Amino acid sequence: MTDATPALIALDAIADGGFAEVEATVEGDAESLVLYRDGVQVRAFLNICPHAGRRLDWAPGQFLKSREGHLVCAAHGASFALDSGDCIAGPCKGDRLRAVPLDVRDGQVYLA
Repeated sequence: MTDATPALIALDAIADGGFAEVEATVEGDAESLVLYRDGVQVRAFLNICPHAGRRLDWAPGQFLKSREGHLVCAAHGASFALDSGDCIAGPCKGDRLRAVPLDVRDGQVYLA
């Protein structure tokens, strides 16, 4: 099967339980995405904290993960559940990250 859409990243380029940052066009806009790998599943969210609109990473592609396994915004410490993107602690509690649907095929990660 030939796919006109290029892969975002190889699955093996993301450590299991780890993060990666990629640039992608989402709904016509260039966006930074945070990818989280859980086994063969990869979830993506816009790399934007709903609290203040800042990037979640503390340096490009470098993300904080709490001992409890949550993504932590480097700017203000908001914590997000990695299964849903829900803000579970911090200044935007009750809000959520914007999920971006993905497909994993043949060891590559694509926008869905």
